[in-house]
Amino acid sequence: MPILSLTDARTLTVEALTANGTLPAAAGSVARALVAAEADGQAGHGLARVPSYAAQVHAGKVDGGAVPRLIQTAAASLRVDAAGGFAYPAVDMAVDAVAALARQMGTAGAGIHASHHIGQAGLVVERLADQGMVALIMSNTPAAMATAGGRRVMLGTNPLAFAAPVAGRAPLVIDMALSLVARSKIVAAQKAGRPIPADWAVDADGDPTTDPAAALKGALAPIGGAKGAALALMVEILCGALAGGRYGWQASSFLDTQGPNPAVGQLIIAFDPTAFSGPDFAGRMGELVQAIVADGARLPGDRRLAARARAQTQGLEVPPALLEELQTLAAGG
Repeated sequence: MPILSLTDARTLTVEALTANGTLPAAAGSVARALVAAEADGQAGHGLARVPSYAAQVHAGKVDGGAVPRLIQTAAASLRVDAAGGFAYPAVDMAVDAVAALARQMGTAGAGIHASHHIGQAGLVVERLADQGMVALIMSNTPAAMATAGGRRVMLGTNPLAFAAPVAGRAPLVIDMALSLVARSKIVAAQKAGRPIPADWAVDADGDPTTDPAAALKGALAPIGGAKGAALALMVEILCGALAGGRYGWQASSFLDTQGPNPAVGQLIIAFDPTAFSGPDFAGRMGELVQAIVADGARLPGDRRLAARARAQTQGLEVPPALLEELQTLAAGG
């Protein structure tokens, strides 16, 4: 399989996006996020997204020329307009501003609206944790799940991520979507002609199904049943009603060129731990982490960090068909 260095992968991504109408600065933000996700072993948020992103810019669904705008609305509150472009430039702007404001105020938050897919959410809060912050990010997404007891898809998979600095090691990052499985796993089962577990999804009538085709016409199951649906509703409120994004059932797909911009929302919150617990937060986190691993447990993100280390030294394996598609896009095709 072809191998690309991280630098070459970023360059190729920028070229593929700029050749299809994305501003270089925005393309750089997208490339950094997608290549970092690919390096972490999260291919679903990695280079495979580039053809879809380029097509959406070309079709006008995503504004490749959008420049995000930030307004400080209160002492510790920021509002960011992604302006119908990619989420990544708006997120980059928000992260820098939130970190600076949290150092002044102890805590700060940014709501992003008119936005798009945020990719691997954990990468965002990890950047804040690298600066000593405790951080949360969440996003609503196009509808894929029903509310508890409902049949209609209303809520997205609504990812949320948390990160905290740890003395002597990389930040602890918890990153999850609120569906039991990714929709892509059901698509893969359909292509392979395999049934799915009955707890993965419900059909259009709201009944559990093992038929992937029926599941794709129905709704994904939330993690933890009604509790997971409640968490997804919480994210919907914070990113839709509070941050100003469209609700999941109003948002078009992140994956195709159909419909208007998804215009979803994100919420980022950062805490300066010195304002709450003094200067030794990272040390206390180290104590907690050591107690967990001493018991033989694996921390969230261990596999991600191992994949990242391999990618930094060995590069990224890119399927030949995808590499050819990226090269064609970069050439203006």
